[in-house]
Amino acid sequence: MSKKLSLLSLITFGLVLSTSSVRADSTLVAVASNFTKPMTEIAESFEKATGHSAKLSFGSTGKFVSQIQNGGPFEVLLAADETGPALLEKEGLAVSGTRSVYAIGKLVLWSATAGYVDAEGTVLKTGHFKHLAIADPKLAPYGAAAVDYLKKQGLLDKIQPLMVFGENISQTQQFISTGNAELGFVALAQVIENGKIGSGSGYIIPASEYATIRQGVALLKNGSDNPAAIALLAYLKSAPALAIIQKYGYDLPK
Repeated sequence: MSKKLSLLSLITFGLVLSTSSVRADSTLVAVASNFTKPMTEIAESFEKATGHSAKLSFGSTGKFVSQIQNGGPFEVLLAADETGPALLEKEGLAVSGTRSVYAIGKLVLWSATAGYVDAEGTVLKTGHFKHLAIADPKLAPYGAAAVDYLKKQGLLDKIQPLMVFGENISQTQQFISTGNAELGFVALAQVIENGKIGSGSGYIIPASEYATIRQGVALLKNGSDNPAAIALLAYLKSAPALAIIQKYGYDLPK
């Protein structure tokens, strides 16, 4: 982060926390679907702490990048990877020096049916399922991670004919929840409750079995002069925000 922007962020964040007389602003934020639950909580906490509000739109990282490239009005992007924010910075659509990793994602093989997915995920090799749901790997980093895992297990060719693709990870979970797919790959944050998988059954894929899901955030050009957008980037690094991120099973960047 540039010294100028870093100083501005600190000043803005400090002011909004220290006085109620500061004018409240709103920022439009594009958020990767896997981060729906934590970001909803963070936005509420952010508004209470700063007076600023964050209007959230959820979807696939790939679609958001395309929308921003085509003039979309977003001011902050919370992606499911680092590639999207880096590309937007390269194209002059994200403010140089504002990119950072805000969370490390975790992939889960999950079924809405209790006991269906075993503790080692061997159902992929031995189960007689008709459909496996994953997010479109061309649009969603969690889908790409799922493909990476299946390749490493030597299962991709066998399972590929059974795959059904969600536009994003939320739609993928919906396919599984409604029974349109017996199981599939989702983000841990979608199914975690009180530190464990809350419903159905699941297997948390070891992090060594797929490329690390480093989720990146960037201030977009549209938000470069918006105090709320700048303050939100600073707030994502605050203790309350980090606690919420960890609550939903994400690791924090080192």
